[in-house]
Amino acid sequence: MTDAVVGDVPAGVGAIVVGNFRLESGQWFVPHSHPQHQLAWARRGVLGVSVGDAYWVLPRTRALWLPAGVVHRTGATRDAVLCSLYFAPHRCARNWPEPTPVGVDGLLAHLMVHLGDENLPDDARLRAVAVVLDLLRPLPATPIDVPTPADDRVRAVADALLADPADPRSLESHARAVGVSRRTLTRLFVHDTGLTFDRWRTHARLRAALPLLAEGQPVSRVAHTVGYATPSAFLAAFRRTVGTSPGRYLKGDTPP
Repeated sequence: MTDAVVGDVPAGVGAIVVGNFRLESGQWFVPHSHPQHQLAWARRGVLGVSVGDAYWVLPRTRALWLPAGVVHRTGATRDAVLCSLYFAPHRCARNWPEPTPVGVDGLLAHLMVHLGDENLPDDARLRAVAVVLDLLRPLPATPIDVPTPADDRVRAVADALLADPADPRSLESHARAVGVSRRTLTRLFVHDTGLTFDRWRTHARLRAALPLLAEGQPVSRVAHTVGYATPSAFLAAFRRTVGTSPGRYLKGDTPP
């Protein structure tokens, strides 16, 4: 992300301007940042936002606060519409220093759409902005990190698993494919990612599952798609890794 660009955001009235961007399936913006704080929300479809190795899935019930200057990528696994609110830092009461998911209920969703009306009078816009800021509440859910390996051999294995999360090959099989021993690949995975091969693959599978679940696909289909023999095995892995169920995670509920 060293080649990230600075996004151009037009001037707006008050502390906020709004942009709506259509994203086709598989389309991602290049790494970029903004001089304003951004609230990214899927007006339609499901979005993904990555900041380094961290990755958030945004159904319509969740938005992501991105502090000014944070380099990120935004994309969609299916056709979607990204609605972005941009807050001038010197005029914004919120100043969360880290990317922060927030819940989106009916009122907040309506206000974000309302603010997209280019003909909205300035006084009405300022009133809506004040309510939006008052409604922002952080969610407890954290992203599922899938660290990117630096070593070419480990990255080749990681790329294969990201391309096909259901790849059933063992660590030993992957080691043979990239020309190293099982022991060497084990050591390199931990050195590069801080995770064992099995834990890294679990994180990759769970991250791949989240957009599918957010689209409303049944757990049984998603579990098979990302490499689990049964839904119960998938749910157990998700709860063991994240601390809650996929449904509660996507809704932003606090773990029981």
